[in-house]
Amino acid sequence: MARGARIAVGVTATALVLAAGGYAAADVTDTVPDWLAPWAPGWVTLEPPPPTPAPFPTPDLTPAPDAAPVVGALDPDAPLPSADAVAALAASVAGDRRLGTSTSVVVADVLTGEVLADVAGSVPQTPASTTKLFVAVAATTALGPDRTLATRVVRTGPGAITLVGGGDMLLGAGAGVPEAVNGRAGLADLAAATARALAADGVTQVTLALDDTLFAGPRLAPGWEESYIRYVAPISALAVDAGRTSRHPYAVRHADPALEAARTFAGLLAAEGVAVTGAPVRRAAPADAVEVAAVRSATIRELVRYTVQESDNTIAEVLGRLVALERGEPATFEGATRAVLAEVAAQGVDVTGTAIRDCSGLHTASVIPARVLVDLVVRVAQPGRPELLPVAVDLPISGWQGTLADRLRGGPAWGLVRAKTGSLPGVTSLAGTLLTQEGRLLAFAVLADATGASGQDRPRAALDAFVAELAAVPSAPSGDAG
Repeated sequence: MARGARIAVGVTATALVLAAGGYAAADVTDTVPDWLAPWAPGWVTLEPPPPTPAPFPTPDLTPAPDAAPVVGALDPDAPLPSADAVAALAASVAGDRRLGTSTSVVVADVLTGEVLADVAGSVPQTPASTTKLFVAVAATTALGPDRTLATRVVRTGPGAITLVGGGDMLLGAGAGVPEAVNGRAGLADLAAATARALAADGVTQVTLALDDTLFAGPRLAPGWEESYIRYVAPISALAVDAGRTSRHPYAVRHADPALEAARTFAGLLAAEGVAVTGAPVRRAAPADAVEVAAVRSATIRELVRYTVQESDNTIAEVLGRLVALERGEPATFEGATRAVLAEVAAQGVDVTGTAIRDCSGLHTASVIPARVLVDLVVRVAQPGRPELLPVAVDLPISGWQGTLADRLRGGPAWGLVRAKTGSLPGVTSLAGTLLTQEGRLLAFAVLADATGASGQDRPRAALDAFVAELAAVPSAPSGDAG
């Protein structure tokens, strides 16, 4: 039905409903106009009253279960794009001047794993935030999608309590917001629960310590630019709003997010009637300290989704440290990167040529070959790996979500791409899946790490044009093995 017809039908239906409503009101007051009389014999005033209707059944208000993420089954009969056409596109974008002088491109069929194009795919290149694909897979497999992170208060002596960080750097300063990821667990809720527990024991005054020993080593990676403080916080075992000093997404971060969170908590305790003597101090809590109260973060699945859709550098680093702890590594930058690489390799991905210096992709010394990223994406998106399905499903969708919300809109790839972006000065990258217009799911990666000082607009335009053309590439002619 044409759009105009749909509008016309909608207007007509609305008019009829309004007319019926007006007639009902008029009939009740015996004021039906003469011109309506032949068709309206007085449904209310002139006819016998209808029988009393049965009571309306009470609706079942049981909440529906959360829908599990699913994607359509891959159709083995969907036409495979012409390898020659895909290779030609890859060669063209690799030589596009807007992407500079160092570009690698790999495209593969997800169902079969067949590589359709490879331009310098084994050359290690700066990946930027496509590194977060490694973290997403490692966190999902090592930690499990349903785990949450606890921020706790424990007793450490008479009139002494300790705030213990469990890795949640997305605490809310106020009450928790159940539907949020950033702010799911609220310090105000923790303070209220703590105050109730203390009041039950007659305690109205305490000293407050901070235990943020879950993570170790430097809180900023050696080699990060000083300007990155707007894009990543010092990595800590707890923080409010990823350590931001204001609500702006690129606000400067607190130099000590964990201690700032402890100070906020002390103020909230005071508001609940519990006086805090002195300023919070750092002190590790005994392992057997009794828990007073706790709040819990969003799930790992939700944290991974938040990380890849918002390209959140801080939470990527947190997830890497949690993977390190799970694999028996120290919760440092070095331990996290070793653990993440080992976890990805354990999924069967050949990580030859890969060397990552952080988990966010901010470090310019990190390198990943495009071939490795495509191999990872193929394994994530292939049938038979339901435990990895969330990683494939939760990547930003072109023209709709996260860092792809404003890209690839209106063309043949609109809504058909799930991919992770990557951006650093002189670096533009994109890796993920693409459903062709003929129904074939492809994995692709494009890494360009010598784009110069032109900014991101021109390289992204070149990359997006390639992806759009790839979505529309024709299948191989009948009988053509290529």
